[in-house]
Amino acid sequence: MILAGDIGGTKSNLALFERHQGKLIRTAQRRFKSRDYKSFELIISEFLGPSGGRPEAAAFGAAGPVVNNQVRVTNLPWTLDGAALAEILGLALVPLYNDLEATGYGIAVLESSDLFLLNRGVPAPKANQVVLAAGTGLGEAVLFWDGEKHLVSATEGGHCDYSPRNEEEIELFRFLKKRSTGPVYLEQILSGGGFRALHEFLEPGLKHPSFDDPAADPAKEITANAAAGKCPACVRALHLWVATYGSEAGNLALKTLARGGVYIGGGIAPKIIEKLQDGTFLEAFCDKAKFRAILSQIPIYVILNDDCALLGAASRAAAEQS
Repeated sequence: MILAGDIGGTKSNLALFERHQGKLIRTAQRRFKSRDYKSFELIISEFLGPSGGRPEAAAFGAAGPVVNNQVRVTNLPWTLDGAALAEILGLALVPLYNDLEATGYGIAVLESSDLFLLNRGVPAPKANQVVLAAGTGLGEAVLFWDGEKHLVSATEGGHCDYSPRNEEEIELFRFLKKRSTGPVYLEQILSGGGFRALHEFLEPGLKHPSFDDPAADPAKEITANAAAGKCPACVRALHLWVATYGSEAGNLALKTLARGGVYIGGGIAPKIIEKLQDGTFLEAFCDKAKFRAILSQIPIYVILNDDCALLGAASRAAAEQS
């Protein structure tokens, strides 16, 4: 039995897997609201139960940088320690991965139905790939081709500086800078919380019901209004968000020469597929000085399977067990 988990600021997703004819078969799964628990260990205890079986291997992906097999979870007051988890589970080793690192490993085990093709490009499977995922925050990872397989390298690219490209974005930068005591970084825009910030920038005098309801999600309301054409400010906010996402995806692809493909993960992209298809994302992706032709040839996929990081963690646990 293999225990795997995907731990984020909003939810923690745990599952048990069994090996069957070379494949991992999920036998149990549960999602937990992360903020309802004081520690990840409490979630593991509840998931396995007092009389539940104990896994033969385990691995977890978590939102945050992993150093010495420890990770302080971004947007949560948790610190995960692989050695401590191994002791709790009675295992010799419990490896921890950045959540986008786990997503990168999960790509290899996805089905074709788990991917939505956004740009066909020219396939180059034996080349570098990248994955970006906007959700509670913005995660990024690089899949380097080593001549035989892809090796995944985690990054904290979501906290890199935001770089405006035109006059409107320069004004957005100034708007965000006035609201921030530090640098303006990408995650302030490319996350669920970024939609409200963009709306307030574009139409500061207009509020929607979710803005004053702590239990509501402004991103959900803004994107729904935009899709229905109910609010011009919501339409503009979604357009600016998608253009920024496309631009950053192009930046990452250019820095790594990711001719093998760009994968868009996270919970937001599948909900705004129609907008991602209208050319806004791809135009911003390709708009890079002398490299438009190369970037236009890169395949782009949206990951539809929300369990990609979980599957990646499970595959790494299985590899450690082998």
